[in-house]
Amino acid sequence: MAHLPAAGEIVLMDRSWYNRAGVEHVMGFCTPAEHKRFMAQCPVFERLLIQDGILLFKYWFSISHAEQERRFKSRLDDPMRQWKLSPMDRDAILRWEDYSRAKDDMFMQTDTAESPWYVVEAEDKRRARINMIAHLLSSIDYTEVRTEPVTLPERPKAVNYTRPPRELFRYVPDHAAKLERPDEG
Repeated sequence: MAHLPAAGEIVLMDRSWYNRAGVEHVMGFCTPAEHKRFMAQCPVFERLLIQDGILLFKYWFSISHAEQERRFKSRLDDPMRQWKLSPMDRDAILRWEDYSRAKDDMFMQTDTAESPWYVVEAEDKRRARINMIAHLLSSIDYTEVRTEPVTLPERPKAVNYTRPPRELFRYVPDHAAKLERPDEG
C-alpha cells in the first residue's frame, strides 16, 4: 500500500496527456523526432514526479473496435450527443490499427515498474469508472470520512409571499422536448 506524501499530492495521468505518443504521432501532428523525444523523456519525467513524492496513476480505458463503432454510431442518431463527433473520429475508425500500434509502442516505452499503466476494461462505462475508482482507492492509504445522514425538514408554509405569475418572466423555449432519442421512438 502506497503512502501519501506530506503534501497529499496525487496526479492521475490518463491517455490525453500522452497525445504525443498516440493522436499526434498517428495523425502526423508531430514530427518523428518530437515523437521519439517524448517517448524517451516521458519515463524520466514520470520518475522525477515519483521521486518528488507524487503518486502517479495512469489508467487506460480500453474498449473494443466494435464498442467504439457502436458509440460513434449512437452519436450519429442522437441530437444531444452529435457534438461529440468530429472528423477526427472518422479518421480514428480508419486508423484503428495505427492507433493500436501506437498505444502498444507507448506501453512498451512508458509502462515501467515504478510507473505502470493500468488497463481498465471499459465496454461498460459505468462499471469501468467504478472499477477504476475502486482500484485507485485500494492503492492509497486514506481514512474514510463518515458523515451523519442528512434529513430534510418540511418546507415551511409561505408567510406573506405569493410567487409572481409565470407570464411575467421570459422563459427559455423547451427545445429539448422537440428532440426524440432513437431509443424512445
